[in-house]
Amino acid sequence: MSDKSDTTTAQNESEIRARFEEAGQSHVLQYLPSLSSTDRTQLMQQLQSIEVEKLSSFLESALEEQQQQSHDDDDDDEKNKIRPFSKPVGRTSDKNLVSSSRTIGLQSIARGEVAALVLSGGQGTRLGFDGPKGMYNIQMKSGRTLFQLVAERIQRLCHLAAAAAAGAAGEENDKDVVVVAADDDDGIVIPWYIMTSPLNHDETVSYFESESYFGLPKSSVNFFEQGMLPCLTSEGKIIMETQSKVAMAPDGNGGIYPSLYKSGMLSDMKDRGVKYIHVFSIDNALVKPADPVFMGYCLSQNADCGNKVLWKAGAHEKVGVVAERNGKPCIVEYSDMDASMAEKVDENGRLVFGAGNICNHFYTLDFIEKVVVPNMSNMYHVAKKKIPYFDEVSKKTVKPTENNGIKLESFIFDVFPLSVNMAMLDVSREEEFAPVKNAPGSSSDSPDTARSMISSLSKQWVKEAGGVLIDDIDGDDMCEVSPLVSYDGEGLKELVENKTIQCPFSL
Repeated sequence: MSDKSDTTTAQNESEIRARFEEAGQSHVLQYLPSLSSTDRTQLMQQLQSIEVEKLSSFLESALEEQQQQSHDDDDDDEKNKIRPFSKPVGRTSDKNLVSSSRTIGLQSIARGEVAALVLSGGQGTRLGFDGPKGMYNIQMKSGRTLFQLVAERIQRLCHLAAAAAAGAAGEENDKDVVVVAADDDDGIVIPWYIMTSPLNHDETVSYFESESYFGLPKSSVNFFEQGMLPCLTSEGKIIMETQSKVAMAPDGNGGIYPSLYKSGMLSDMKDRGVKYIHVFSIDNALVKPADPVFMGYCLSQNADCGNKVLWKAGAHEKVGVVAERNGKPCIVEYSDMDASMAEKVDENGRLVFGAGNICNHFYTLDFIEKVVVPNMSNMYHVAKKKIPYFDEVSKKTVKPTENNGIKLESFIFDVFPLSVNMAMLDVSREEEFAPVKNAPGSSSDSPDTARSMISSLSKQWVKEAGGVLIDDIDGDDMCEVSPLVSYDGEGLKELVENKTIQCPFSL
């Protein structure tokens, strides 16, 4: 048995050596003879996972893109080719649009056509939390973590889709939906795909196991890792971090596309009958996973790709916006807009370049499979970074003080120009966007501001359902409606109508 294993290992090493030599990267094997058996195995496993044949084309494409971008930045004509998004923009302030879109979305969910996908590869470091950001507790009374908020909203949405499928549409106010089949949602499942990173994958999976997947079917919760790419010198050579380890870096949130493909998750979606995917980031405490209004709106527009946006609060708010370049949809970063562009308004005084991007996207499965995947090699960008490297003289890993190498990364919105029919839905900041990025005590985008927004929205829902709040104090941030009770303010009348509700409350 050991002889066969040794032979197989030798064959693998020979194949790996041939691949890296052909790609001009044979230097990664120069320390192999001096490595221990454990280190040797670790290096060979790492090398086997690297698609070294594609690296040169990735870098070449990224350098061409960088050169073109530099030319465009100096070319006023190129800047003039940036135009506002030209297609109709749906707005959730239009209640008729919301109602019709919600119906379409719930029907699609009930047919098993919609999946939710969360980007959760980040750590809670900036929050002072040592763990995956999704496991962070924003200190509501319930103690819910960001992952739990999403999981319970998905549960509730399955109930609502079951109610819609059963014809229980509720009263005229579509926030009074009657939920049926509470114990059995007639088999309605929203598959949930969770993109982790090598840094937090195992801890994330263990967390869900320990929480029994928050009541969701285990089979509906799927984990896959964000991709990693080797760090390169400016000449395109792979950088070694140690004698037995290649320096690697995450490939950006645009790595979702190759990771979906390589992990088999795209195939899994097809096997389940999924047609539409809602992608969002874990660090928004008010995110509506598989949002039926957003899904339904994009379906009504026959969109292949969609973006949920917040109109900028001010001309110089530091957020990228949806626009068009050469007639194709794209994201224009705030740093790439001059004052005249940023401040331009329409006849109603509304910012023309105001569609703020919040990492909340719709895709058809066909779009990802047939358009995005075949074009993935053209989506990388060059990022010059300080990359720890193995120094041959000192025989130690050195942390440089200046940029010494390149990381290749892509952004999730890099695929927008590939869309032939992109939809855009403008939503309410107060109802849909509570980012959790900064440490507690920060004045913006912190657990404190997110908690306050959840509390304010919960109070709004109760009042709209006919409840009377007492001791409602400004600054009270501890009111909460459980996601298991209401996804979007619906279903509260029977609980609160004509009743006094003591603040702070938990429903």
